[in-house]
Amino acid sequence: MLNTTEKSTAASPEAAMTLAFCCNEISRVPESTHAASRRTLLDALGVAAAGALTEGGQASKRAAAAIWGQGSAPVWFSGETLTPAGAAFVNATYAAALDLDDGHRQASGHPAAAIVPGILAIAGGSSIDADRLLTAIALGYEVAVRISAARDINRLRTTDTGLWCGPGVAAATGWLTGQSIPVIAHAIAIAAQTATSQAATGWTKIGHTVKEGIPWATANGLMAVSLAAAGHRGPLDILDDPDQYSRQRLLNGFGDIWAIEQAYFKLYSCCRWAHAAIDGALALTARNAVDPEHIQNLSVETFDRALTLPNQSDPQSVEAAQYSIPFCVALALVHGERALLPMDQCHLSDPRVIGLARRITLSSSNAYADAFPDMTPARVTIGAEGLRDSIEVLFPKGEPKNPLSSADLMDKFAILSSALGTVRSSAIAGSVTGLGINQEPPALFAALALST
Repeated sequence: MLNTTEKSTAASPEAAMTLAFCCNEISRVPESTHAASRRTLLDALGVAAAGALTEGGQASKRAAAAIWGQGSAPVWFSGETLTPAGAAFVNATYAAALDLDDGHRQASGHPAAAIVPGILAIAGGSSIDADRLLTAIALGYEVAVRISAARDINRLRTTDTGLWCGPGVAAATGWLTGQSIPVIAHAIAIAAQTATSQAATGWTKIGHTVKEGIPWATANGLMAVSLAAAGHRGPLDILDDPDQYSRQRLLNGFGDIWAIEQAYFKLYSCCRWAHAAIDGALALTARNAVDPEHIQNLSVETFDRALTLPNQSDPQSVEAAQYSIPFCVALALVHGERALLPMDQCHLSDPRVIGLARRITLSSSNAYADAFPDMTPARVTIGAEGLRDSIEVLFPKGEPKNPLSSADLMDKFAILSSALGTVRSSAIAGSVTGLGINQEPPALFAALALST
């Protein structure tokens, strides 16, 4: 663990400078953290392989050359290349498109969809070895999660990842390219100051592909490093307002326990706040052998924040459906949980799904008043032809306290990357799982750069 005590006093350097110092002091993280970086990398690439086929993913790729210009950084699965910022933007769009990307409870968001594309866009054109690549992923994840967790999430209008993932990208890529402590600090501050506003979150009911602004923040993090290296200065005290950030949560114990080791992984293509309800509904119907058509009513008691989602029974886009607990529960019950890996637009007009979604009610429970962000629980009660049964799910599948196995993660990757073909999918998986063991980064970069 790094000693940050002296740097946490009132007379200490700004928090951005201290974070840069902490990153600079790290040369290699423990093997358990490397293993976590491999899991996160595999998950992010599988999700991105499926996300590349979405309308938002394809739109980003079509527009990227005109916006960013040509370069040497690969747009995954396409054979095309752009500037690092441009490639990172497109690849982050892929990773975030389906709401299947990993997350972290204390951050209440999705670090890997930004950190992995940002780092790989920089690392692909260098001779960086596997240890340094895996360490960079852990460092970027750490900085991003700490910045998000240092806020009082319950007081925030939105927890959107685009508000805080950019500084993590800046810190990791600054470290990876050997920038000085001041340059990394200014890059963190520039990325934080220029983060996306996410003004519509919290009230818009219209599904859209901007979503949490992750691609913009990812590209922004890379550009912040270039700007800082060229002499731009950021507001180094941006993280120092005690009304906004807890200095203790931001800085204490850096390098002791790595956030990436406590990531959660998703099996359903929707907001994490719906997952406990889905798990509970599936368990109840299996336990009671209930046909979804015979469900008369289904109630979900959960935490207050989950009720702020649009929660439309008949969403008009996949993106809107991802933020509807009733629709996603109904979809899983009618078509099985694999219908959410990923979600298919064809189900949006399914009258059985919409009809069941309309029979699902949501309410907040006093029992879960203080659960979020540490937990996203739900109690599900089913009523069907004289039957009434309930179940409580505190930790949905994929949480550190209810983890997915290595086989589960590999199955998820195989399903999501199936469009790449078995040979290509296997090559990517093997290059990730063997990274730093019997594989080095060039094999991974080569597999990602090939067109489908």
